[in-house]
Amino acid sequence: MRDRGWFGLVGAPLFLFLLLPVVALGLKGVGPLQSTFQAPEAREALAVSFRTTAASLVILVALGTPLAFFLSAGRSWPVKAIETVVQLPLVLPPAAAGIALLLALGRHGLVPTSMPFTAAAVVAAQVFVAAPIFVQAASTAFHSVSADLLDLAATEGATGLRAVVRVALPIAAPGLLGGALVAWARMLGEFGATILFAGNLVGRTQTLPLAIYLGFEMDLDQAIGLSFMLLVVAAAVLILARVILRPATTN
Repeated sequence: MRDRGWFGLVGAPLFLFLLLPVVALGLKGVGPLQSTFQAPEAREALAVSFRTTAASLVILVALGTPLAFFLSAGRSWPVKAIETVVQLPLVLPPAAAGIALLLALGRHGLVPTSMPFTAAAVVAAQVFVAAPIFVQAASTAFHSVSADLLDLAATEGATGLRAVVRVALPIAAPGLLGGALVAWARMLGEFGATILFAGNLVGRTQTLPLAIYLGFEMDLDQAIGLSFMLLVVAAAVLILARVILRPATTN
């Protein structure tokens, strides 16, 4: 459309509104960054975040990939119902997600555990909120795999798991990797469910977003420095995900 530029002009105020906080954080966040890294509590929060998100990502990819493959091929109402449940954390308020995890896995929950206020609770909260992102991306990636290719693999003796590993996974790999990156970034920024289910214990369950929350009350420069660091990581992840997904979208 030749007049598409007019639509861009109409949408420009929204773009500027989204850009302004990013620019403000970029301008104000560089200064406190060095002193932020020197603070022991900031380094501990960084370590907790990377340990828990690494564990969460392994769990999510290991369990989410087969679930996504299952969902990618189904069109029946049970499959749609499962897909709806998987997507619920996307629209569930984070505080409600934390309460739900407590009611499900708390000491007096549906499945009683001693998980609350431990590092395992951080992992559970991260997996819960990021699962829809990865599963949706992985399902879309698997959906792009031609059924004819899987049938052809079956005629050559590659059936079941072997067909998935040899045919489906290599084709869907860019989508899986891109989804995993974005899901990891979502885990890194998780706050609401974590603080309710895992608490804010320094060195144990305090992740970067929780350290920002605490820093806002006690050390604003530290909060700004940590926020800037998360902004840089988020931008890098999005750019990398776009680079990875570009070959898949241009084919």
